Amino acid sequence: MPDPITYRDAGVDIDEMNEAVLRMREHARSTFTPGVLTDLGSFGGMFALDWRAYEDPVLVSSIDGVGTKLKVAQAVGRHDTIGVDLVSHCVNDILVQGASPLFFLDYFATGRLEADVVVAVVRGLAEGCRQAGCALIGGETAEMPGVYPEDTYDLAGCIVGVVDRPRILDGRSIAPGDAVIGLASSGLHTNGYSLARRVLFDVAGLTVEDTPTALGGRTLGEVLLDPHRCYARSVLPLLEKHEVKGMAHITGGGFYDNIPRALPADCSVTVDRRLWPVPPIFTLIQQLGSVPDSEMFRAFNMGIGMVLFVAREHAVDVMAALTEAGEGAFMIGEVYRGVREVDLV
Repeated sequence: MPDPITYRDAGVDIDEMNEAVLRMREHARSTFTPGVLTDLGSFGGMFALDWRAYEDPVLVSSIDGVGTKLKVAQAVGRHDTIGVDLVSHCVNDILVQGASPLFFLDYFATGRLEADVVVAVVRGLAEGCRQAGCALIGGETAEMPGVYPEDTYDLAGCIVGVVDRPRILDGRSIAPGDAVIGLASSGLHTNGYSLARRVLFDVAGLTVEDTPTALGGRTLGEVLLDPHRCYARSVLPLLEKHEVKGMAHITGGGFYDNIPRALPADCSVTVDRRLWPVPPIFTLIQQLGSVPDSEMFRAFNMGIGMVLFVAREHAVDVMAALTEAGEGAFMIGEVYRGVREVDLV
């Protein structure tokens, strides 16, 4: 008879999982809002929406990951910012339709579970939820030996928010002559890391511990792990007081693919790239990899994480409100009659 085989022998450590769940619970609870009805660990997260606060509430949802930024986090050995990235990315995606975030769920998968790592990730998720004002009400932690290598993990998340139907931002009122306002990013956010890693590590031979002069004494790993900026805290109050016609989150696809998603069929946009400061990390990548301008603006946000469309006569007031809220706001272009194209000049 062969020796008895346990689940741990097969690569799954239930005890480590249980320890991780116990330690994660305190972080999740710190995000709970009055609508949360269940504790972490329930089969399903329950959230009670106050329907009376809305004229005609519409739920808005999005799901995403953080791409190969995970490889940088794993190389640096820091895992408490990647969760902030994930929440901020998802919150920004529903923000462009005018939605306020309600709750968030995550999916963490790895080849071998390390409680310290997953707890650090969840700590970041909780921080991101607190910044956005939403609740982390559940998730899934999966140990899958044979699917993932032991020293790697994957991370994805889902956000659900709400917007009153009359306040949905769909871009249909955007018209020629409208102003395009850009909000400063905090770096690469969560896009373009495959290209960045290829240039910085494979071509240039740098490591995450290196401190290129252009980065002002910070290590490359630190700069690449700068968390994705969340715009909800500044933009949601703005929408209560000012007319914003549409927004675009500058994520995968950069300017060329994301701005047209917010435009009516008969509008295009001119963007003047001289009108905002480009963070040095982008210049470093472009120089070390001889990356063409067009590729830079398709792969990266180039220092602009969110774009707002407003009537020209409201632009100054909107920019002043955003600046007062702590955003770097720049008038970066104008809408003209066209066919959903972006012209960079």
